[in-house]
Amino acid sequence: MFFRNLTLFRFPELPRRALSAFDKHLADHRLRPCGPIEMATQGFVSPFGRDSEELTHRVGKNTLFCLGGEDKLLPSSVISEALAVKIGEITEKEARRVSARERKRLKEEVLTDLLPRAFVKPSRTFAWLTEDSGWLVIDTASRKLAEAVVSQLREALGRFPATPMAPSDSPRSLMTDWLVGGKLPSGLGWGDECELRDPVEAGAIVKCRRQDLESDEVREHLKSGKQVFQLGLELDQRMAFVLGEDLTIRKFRFLDVVLDEIGEETSASAQQELDARFALMSLETKRLLEKLDEWFGLPRPDERNSG
Repeated sequence: MFFRNLTLFRFPELPRRALSAFDKHLADHRLRPCGPIEMATQGFVSPFGRDSEELTHRVGKNTLFCLGGEDKLLPSSVISEALAVKIGEITEKEARRVSARERKRLKEEVLTDLLPRAFVKPSRTFAWLTEDSGWLVIDTASRKLAEAVVSQLREALGRFPATPMAPSDSPRSLMTDWLVGGKLPSGLGWGDECELRDPVEAGAIVKCRRQDLESDEVREHLKSGKQVFQLGLELDQRMAFVLGEDLTIRKFRFLDVVLDEIGEETSASAQQELDARFALMSLETKRLLEKLDEWFGLPRPDERNSG
């Protein structure tokens, strides 16, 4: 159970009463099954899986939780076909055209008829918050999905003043300077991919994979004015990731030196295995969060200035 993508938010220090009642607030907003005519539902589920009722898992000041979802799968082609059949029957029996208003009503009838029989697709999005340093880390690269997690937290807690990353220094400019100068901050190493773009609208985009980032080919693109929008990096030879200009982290993975610390011994239970992996992940990932703050200036917001 390691996160593969990191979308980051920061939040001010929360009242102790909010943290102490965190589990109860989530329990009041558990995931419920989709109703017969609902397209989707969202709510919190256990990070341990369907056989557990626990909605959080804590290691020190770190809390792991999971937002679940159910979405009905109802392709537009199926809806269109069923609607066409209804319209065809009316046209044939009554020898008249169907108006736009009637067509809309018929479509609603089709949806009401099809939804109870639609397949349901479950989803799970893990997230983790650090009570002491004010980070919310969500395992997704989708801004829309990350905002959905924050929205559900706000609904459950009544108020959760988390804010997206607002760096004081432009990540795009800094990453471009790193690549142009061939020099990285202490502890960082080059990965093997990057995305370069002309900063003008509809400008050229170059995506490099399995590429030496210090090669002449990459430098030529930089000389032509392209800027770094994504950059593959390694930190302390312990983790690898692709850092985006919006500070979204993709393809996040631990390197062998970290994985070896878990060992190959099978844990006695799924709970113990999740505990060990979450403890390791939270400890190691905090190193990266601290570095991001150091490189780009990401101070924890003050409660008085947060929404």
